[in-house]
Amino acid sequence: MKNKTSQERTLLTKFTEASAAFARLSLVWLGIILLLSVFELIYNGIVHQFPKSFTGVLGWSFLNDLFFWLKSLIYLFAVYIPLNLFSQKFARTVYAIFIILMAVIQVSLTSYFTTSLVPLGADLYSYSIKDIKQTVGASGVSFTTIIGLVVIIAGSAAVLRILAPRINTHRYLFFTLPLVSLLFVLTGAQAWAGQPDFKSDFDNNLVINKSDHFWGASYRHFFPGADDVDIYADSYINDYGDSGKDKSFAFKYTDPQHYPFLHSDSVADVLSPFIKSDPKTPPHIVIILVEGLGRAFTNDGGYLGNFTPFIDSLSGKSLYWKNFLSEGGRTFAVLPSILGSLPFAKNGFLELGDNMPTHLSLLSLLKYNGYHTSFYYGGDAKFDNMRSFLEKNATDEINDEKSFPAGYVRLPAPNGFSWGYNDKELFRHYLLTRDEKTTQPQLSVVLTVSTHNPFAINEEDKYLAQFEQRMTQLGFNDAQKAEHRNYKLQYASILYLDDALRGFFNAYKKRADFNNTIFLITGDHRMPEIPMSDKIDRYHVPLIVYSPMLKRTTQIASVSTHFDISPSLLSYLHHNYKIKGPTLVSWMGQGLDTNRNFENLHSYPLMQTKTDIIDFISGEYHLNGDNLFKLNAELGEDPIHDDDKANQLRNAFDQFKKRNNQIVTGNWIIPDSIHQHYSPVKR
Repeated sequence: MKNKTSQERTLLTKFTEASAAFARLSLVWLGIILLLSVFELIYNGIVHQFPKSFTGVLGWSFLNDLFFWLKSLIYLFAVYIPLNLFSQKFARTVYAIFIILMAVIQVSLTSYFTTSLVPLGADLYSYSIKDIKQTVGASGVSFTTIIGLVVIIAGSAAVLRILAPRINTHRYLFFTLPLVSLLFVLTGAQAWAGQPDFKSDFDNNLVINKSDHFWGASYRHFFPGADDVDIYADSYINDYGDSGKDKSFAFKYTDPQHYPFLHSDSVADVLSPFIKSDPKTPPHIVIILVEGLGRAFTNDGGYLGNFTPFIDSLSGKSLYWKNFLSEGGRTFAVLPSILGSLPFAKNGFLELGDNMPTHLSLLSLLKYNGYHTSFYYGGDAKFDNMRSFLEKNATDEINDEKSFPAGYVRLPAPNGFSWGYNDKELFRHYLLTRDEKTTQPQLSVVLTVSTHNPFAINEEDKYLAQFEQRMTQLGFNDAQKAEHRNYKLQYASILYLDDALRGFFNAYKKRADFNNTIFLITGDHRMPEIPMSDKIDRYHVPLIVYSPMLKRTTQIASVSTHFDISPSLLSYLHHNYKIKGPTLVSWMGQGLDTNRNFENLHSYPLMQTKTDIIDFISGEYHLNGDNLFKLNAELGEDPIHDDDKANQLRNAFDQFKKRNNQIVTGNWIIPDSIHQHYSPVKR
């Protein structure tokens, strides 16, 4: 009995000592986390801009740090105690290594955020190793970054070794910490605190604990059932939008069990009132997709200033949608959205690779109708599986960096890596390889790359000087100039792109085929490396339809998206040139809205990253996660609290997710009979 009591005391003593050591190390870890948040705010303040409410942002950062720390403790405690029974020194060493590793990861995630201004989440797992190497290679790993990581490792190790043993804590704290952590996890107390509501989206992202965001997103990625809504529930409302203005449920799905997006083609021809036609000569179509071209710095009314003087002048001679939206927050979404009006599947339609379901697109349908189709890109067309998509649509020519002959100039390689050929060379290559006297109608898609991170451009000094001149022309004060200079490379690349487009169109006007060509210009998404004002800003891009064939020009304030482009183009070509297409289609889009006044007749999902389908617009409202915003006439937005409206959008969004998930699990886009009939290969 005495021996048993002695053994119990020994175990209790070991448990108490282990709990004490765990508490000391944990408190040091909390201190490191808080210090790294201070570093993140100062670092981003120097590189970008300091938040207007520094103390408010710092307070939210500390609160989110505390939440992350508390959530972790109970799991770490459950591992630490058994290890301690094996060896006290081993347990302390393992925990210390873990803390150092977490500090390194936190700094790395902070560095990623500072570069991209988007917290890294599970989208990391949706890119191939080759794509990751290409992206990291473009961004580079600087000597400063390496030194910083060494300092973090050495500093964390020193603090853990010197400070932890000297922390005096009451024995009750030893047992309170894991208990509080357990209660925190079980009750979901973090949700009680709500979310920050700063005016700047940059500030709202800045306060996020980047490790908490990354590990949480990773968990949801590998265990998707944990937080997903039940998209198979039968409780969806079916009458949302019955006011008569919303058209999102106008589609009559013909076989939703097997083809979840198949419906009758009912898109109206809204372009004929603006564009002339000659039934004997189908027009050439050139679609220019500009990397990162956001409305925030494009054309008159851009809240960051107009840094695209040529595009602005072109817009005044065009059909110009100023409140247009991309369907994705990255380039992965642009080709399937614009050319195919296709759903996202799980990680973007392109990510399906060889398993992309058979589908029709602007490329394949126009080729079926006698068009020659081509794609031009200064980089590697394999990136994001773009080449696979183009090949599945039987594109006649895929021109990327491998097709450029000798004598063309690549983009600079400041980190030993270049994205490919610059935009001026891309346009020169296009003009030299397209026959201007051909009688065969042409569809050409051009994707630019010079305005991509790291924003290393040719003639950099020239465009940095133009950037300074442009700020003076725009009437910026000293404070505005100083803030914009934090992004001088980004703005210089935008001016470079604008100049490249000027040269492209000046050369095109001299071509024999100019007068019979329709040009479309839009951004693939808004450049995220300049801080965004709100959530919708990431998708806000211009759309310009320019052509000598225009009957009249106008500025359009109504909202449309990339989904609407191909359906409207095909409807115009069908009504004026008898272009043939199926009566049953799977377009996500309902066609462009040409109302000059602000309105949104559409209800569409938007995909921020390859793993985040969290945005949905309907009418004048935008649902982002659990947050509801109301759009204004300039496509800015303000947070609102309206549970009924939020539930309406959430239910409509869930209906899309239910259909979209059927694509993931193997359902088809269109029947084989339709695809085979309109297959350009068979023709």
